[in-house]
Amino acid sequence: MNNMEQQFLEAGTLMLAGMVFVFAFLSLLIIFINTVLAKLAVKFPDPIAPTRSNKKIKKVVSGEISPTIVAAISGAVTRYRQQHSQQSSSSKETKK
Repeated sequence: MNNMEQQFLEAGTLMLAGMVFVFAFLSLLIIFINTVLAKLAVKFPDPIAPTRSNKKIKKVVSGEISPTIVAAISGAVTRYRQQHSQQSSSSKETKK
């Protein structure tokens, strides 16, 4: 029985040592990657995104919607209604 206790103690020690080693390795890897990324961000900065013009913002605030957007929404609603009316009629036929 004493031999089994020693084996469990040794297994627990090995498991704990392995977990500590993996945690330390992954922590160092994360620190290394963040350091490299920080240095690369200085050398290769991200491009600045263009800002929206004031005209577009004013149109949205005033409530005006572009006719192309209205046409796109109307077409999508029409297509949705057509597809779902066909599906509901075909499902009713299969139930009969």
